[in-house]
Amino acid sequence: MFFKGSRYERLPVLRTSDSQGREVAYIATRLIPRSDFVSGYLVAESDRLDLIADTCYHDAERFWRICDANVAMWPEDLVRQPGRVIGIPASEEPSA
Repeated sequence: MFFKGSRYERLPVLRTSDSQGREVAYIATRLIPRSDFVSGYLVAESDRLDLIADTCYHDAERFWRICDANVAMWPEDLVRQPGRVIGIPASEEPSA
């Protein structure tokens, strides 16, 4: 249902019925795991989080890993203040 590498790819699909008895499928809530930082990144004036992710992970679509690790709902919140250091987590969650 989700592309490989998506933050939602491992979530279970749950099902319920609506008031008319129709089955409705939905994705379980994604809980954000705690992430340790492997490095820091000094935000510059023109930075965008997708470009930072591309620099750090060679994959712009992994920007959400940086958002999760820094507990940011909106990517722009992390790059709004030049001179701020944001944490960069590992590209993947460690295996349990």
